[in-house]
Amino acid sequence: MVYFSATGTTKGVAERIALVTNADLYEIIPAEPYSSDDLDWHDSNSRTSIEMNDPDARLAIASDTISLDIYSTVYIGYPIWWGDAPRIMSTFVESYDFSDKTVIPFCTSGGSGIGRSGDNLKDLANGGNWLSGDRLDAGISESEIQDWINDLN
Repeated sequence: MVYFSATGTTKGVAERIALVTNADLYEIIPAEPYSSDDLDWHDSNSRTSIEMNDPDARLAIASDTISLDIYSTVYIGYPIWWGDAPRIMSTFVESYDFSDKTVIPFCTSGGSGIGRSGDNLKDLANGGNWLSGDRLDAGISESEIQDWINDLN
C-alpha cells in the first residue's frame, strides 16, 4: 500500500485498506512539506496550482526508497488535485518497476472522481497491470472496502 496524503484524508483510507488486505504501508512524504497556503486551490499562485499546471513537474520524495519485489499487488492512493494525481505521484511511479505487478489506484476527493488519473500514472510507469481504480470516500468502512476489492476481480 503506497499513498500520498497532504491533509490526512487519503492516509485514513489507505490505513483501512491495509487493515482489510493485511498490507504493508508506505507513505510518500514530500521533501518540502505542504502548508495550508500551498494547498489553496483558489489561489492560482499557490504551490499546488503551479505544480499542477506543469505536467513535467517532479517533486522530490523524502521517504526512504522501498523494494516492491516481494509484492504482486500494489495499491496506490492519492488525493485528486485539478482532476489528476499530484505530481509527486508522477515522481513515484517513474521511479519504480511495476512489471509483474497488479496496480490498483484509488483516490480521495471532496467530489471529483478518479477520472484519467490512474491511466495518466500508468502511462508514466514502468510496466504493470493497472486496474481502473476508483474514488473512495473518507468515511469508507472496512466492509465497503472489502466489497470494492471483490468488485475489482
